[in-house]
Amino acid sequence: METVILAVVIAVVVLGALGGLVVGSRRKKPLPPPPTSVPDITAPPAEPHIGDEAETPRDEPRRTIEEVDLPDGSAPAAVEEPPVLEVPEPTAGRLVRLRARLSRSQNALGQGLLTLLSREHLDEDTWEEIEDTLLTADVGVAPTQELVDALRERVKVLGTRTPQELRALLREELLKLVGTDVDRTVKTEPEDRKPGIVMVVGVNGTGKTTTTGKLARVLVADGRTVVLGAADTFRAAAADQLQTWGERVGAHTVRGPEAGDPASVAFDAVKEGKEMGVDVVLIDTAGRLHTKTGLMDELGKVKRVVEKHAPLDEVLLVLDATTGQNGLVQARVFAEVVDITGIVLTKLDGTAKGGIVVAVQRELGVPVKLIGLGEGADDLAPFEPEAFVDALIGD
Repeated sequence: METVILAVVIAVVVLGALGGLVVGSRRKKPLPPPPTSVPDITAPPAEPHIGDEAETPRDEPRRTIEEVDLPDGSAPAAVEEPPVLEVPEPTAGRLVRLRARLSRSQNALGQGLLTLLSREHLDEDTWEEIEDTLLTADVGVAPTQELVDALRERVKVLGTRTPQELRALLREELLKLVGTDVDRTVKTEPEDRKPGIVMVVGVNGTGKTTTTGKLARVLVADGRTVVLGAADTFRAAAADQLQTWGERVGAHTVRGPEAGDPASVAFDAVKEGKEMGVDVVLIDTAGRLHTKTGLMDELGKVKRVVEKHAPLDEVLLVLDATTGQNGLVQARVFAEVVDITGIVLTKLDGTAKGGIVVAVQRELGVPVKLIGLGEGADDLAPFEPEAFVDALIGD
């Protein structure tokens, strides 16, 4: 009996010991200590296994070696690539290359005159039609009368007229009207100092800021360095727009706070231009309503402040060629405030009337120096009378 009891006790002890071992084996094993060395981030990544893609969340992009944090916890500096500068189209002969575009919009004038002059009998009714054609094209009353008188005299002497003779005759008289002996150079290279200073003025909606940006391209194409002054502080997008134009060709833009003093921005632009040693400073002013006296006075203030540095070399008035006689009214008021030295005619493509070139020159006594023929960045061209007249009358 004692032997049986002893066997039972031994069995109970053995079972208890085995149960303790099982419980102990189920306890969580401690994690291995972290590695003391920092992994080498310059080492090439291991080849991925087939199942790796499933382990990477689809909405979390893989990090490249450059994006991994450095051992000290800092992130590597971002490397900014320099902007790629555009190369503007050369300005020499640009109007000739745009001649087809110009001629499509001006045929109503040149071809209309050639058709009338080609009639077998040029009676008074025909000459009145010629006058109406010129006036409709915004040539102006006095220039129209001069041209008609000259054509009457030349046709009377010529007698029989072939199409070639008529074209040559009309070309010669139109060139006299437009003017070939006028200096149309945009003055940007004063002899005694640097930089040249150009101020661009005009009414809202004429394309003034765009024209300033395109003019910067013209100057860069001719090998000049440029600083742009965003003195149109009344329109929030104007400074951004001008800066974008400048960045495309490497021109620095000086700007101020929105609704700030435009004269102050213009002053700073000239100051920085002098310090940087650039060739030209272009100042874009706010679009002015010629009927608002206060705004026009502000424009005069900008001119006076800029001239504390140096005299203005050019004051270019931007006119919309489609506005016709209304554009002449605008030109008159601006000329009284800031002494216009040259005209930029925009939107001369499309439905514009070529005669405005003659009318505005007669009105102000200053030449058209640049014309805009489209929306492209290089569609601003130096005005060339011969190419312009050839486009009017066609081949």
